[in-house]
Amino acid sequence: MATKPSLVRLQRAGDRYFGEHGWLRTYHSFSFADYYDPANVGWGALRVFNDDRVAPRRGFATHSHRDMEIITYVLEGNLKHEDSMGSAGMVGPGGVQYMSAGTGVAHSEFNGSPERWLHFIQMWVLPARPGVEPAYGQLDFSVQDRLDKWLTIAAGPASGAPITLSQDATFKVNRLESERVSHRFDEGRLGFVFAADGNVTVGEERLSAGDSLRVSGPKTLELTGHGEILLWDIPPAGATDR
Repeated sequence: MATKPSLVRLQRAGDRYFGEHGWLRTYHSFSFADYYDPANVGWGALRVFNDDRVAPRRGFATHSHRDMEIITYVLEGNLKHEDSMGSAGMVGPGGVQYMSAGTGVAHSEFNGSPERWLHFIQMWVLPARPGVEPAYGQLDFSVQDRLDKWLTIAAGPASGAPITLSQDATFKVNRLESERVSHRFDEGRLGFVFAADGNVTVGEERLSAGDSLRVSGPKTLELTGHGEILLWDIPPAGATDR
């Protein structure tokens, strides 16, 4: 059987949807809330990738989710969380918040600082199956944990990752400073690579803050430069247990 050709699509930071709400400045890589583009509703099992900045003491009042796996990666500031399961906490730079909405959960997210803006990336992944028990967790990581190397934060069952997803998806981060790193997307897999800051060469493309690549395997990407890189290795949207 012939191998399918790989694919790389570039999305510049300025090509994303931007919403200015005073207290919230948000960029959406995919369709979300008031922004809908039938040609851009996600990339495989990755359905939401929002780049959010929230003003001091402001945030998202209590709202509900269900049947989605939600990862929030904090870049600057402190994210304050409370939910209907009784969970509460504060997540700082380099920290991660995880919520499996499952059968339903209500939560709030606020900027925990009275002075500084909060900057985080929120990502939603389709679960492998609907109707699971809701869950919440948060983890802190240091810069050394990801300096010039891939730090796997979340991955599917039996992966041994700090956060276990029901979906066969992997989320990694890398604070690239002086080394060359790579990642291979196997045939049948999709990838999403995002530059949170800096200037990084990924394959044949140069990414600055807010730029991203959508990849279909088989494809090996080499990365060099300086910057914070977020990477998803994901199945197609239909690859679930539903």
